[in-house]
Amino acid sequence: MTKRRYTRFAAVGAVAVVCCLLLSAWCVIRLRDAGASRGVSSVTLLQRVPAHQAPRTPGLRAVDAPLAACEARLERGPRTRPTLAVVGASYTAGVGPGNPAQSWAVDLARQLHWNAVVYGVPGAGYQRAGSSGRGPMDHLLAREGLTGLRPALVIVQAGHDDVGVPPAVERSRVGAVVSLIRSAAPDARIGLLTTFASTLDGTPALRSTDQAIIAAGGAADPGLIVMDPLAGRWRYAHAGDGLHPTAGGDAWIARTVAAILASRGLRPAPADGAAPVICDVAVGAGKPVTA
Repeated sequence: MTKRRYTRFAAVGAVAVVCCLLLSAWCVIRLRDAGASRGVSSVTLLQRVPAHQAPRTPGLRAVDAPLAACEARLERGPRTRPTLAVVGASYTAGVGPGNPAQSWAVDLARQLHWNAVVYGVPGAGYQRAGSSGRGPMDHLLAREGLTGLRPALVIVQAGHDDVGVPPAVERSRVGAVVSLIRSAAPDARIGLLTTFASTLDGTPALRSTDQAIIAAGGAADPGLIVMDPLAGRWRYAHAGDGLHPTAGGDAWIARTVAAILASRGLRPAPADGAAPVICDVAVGAGKPVTA
């Protein structure tokens, strides 16, 4: 190879290297900008549990171990933004749209720009364990590890599945859940998202459960934030089953909850700096996925 040809090949190689470096830099910038536009780093952990395989004792490691790892990430973080903790039933699990990432709870965390831990189990209530056996609500709260999370706000979404539970029992269970939260996270505000119904007025039994939850919650914590879809006659788009929301319905619920929280002084964090982290666990709401 002549010196001239060698120089030519070297020049072409140098240009190619520079082009690759420029392309890599462009890709990094695009990915960074895309991440900033989403404003959230979301970890979704799903486990579909057939009814005949439902555990009768707490503890499915396939779900709990990744949840603990995600929570540890939050606990090790710089605490530059508040943390939201949510436990709930099918609405929180994303039943309706069939995707936990579209649940009202995840939508709410995105709107607030808060870190969040969301745990949804269809069929669970203050008294009912749900079809997977992972409830009731105090069991879900125990798995979230509120003491380490130090949440600014804890929301419990439950009630529909407790219809038929004697009011005195329901009041006792609600009071115990509020007391558990107050003990594990003494600085947290507490919100109860109560009963949903397939009709605006619900049924007498559903209204009785709703009233028992509100009375017990208020007695246990005078500063309680009550979000009552039944009394408020919430109107949102329903999925084919007539009860659960569509993705658009979930987004409407999230906006409505955010407005109630804002009226109580709980507002979004600035959408800058490191993206918030959402640890989202739902049992039986869609295809099994770990991402």
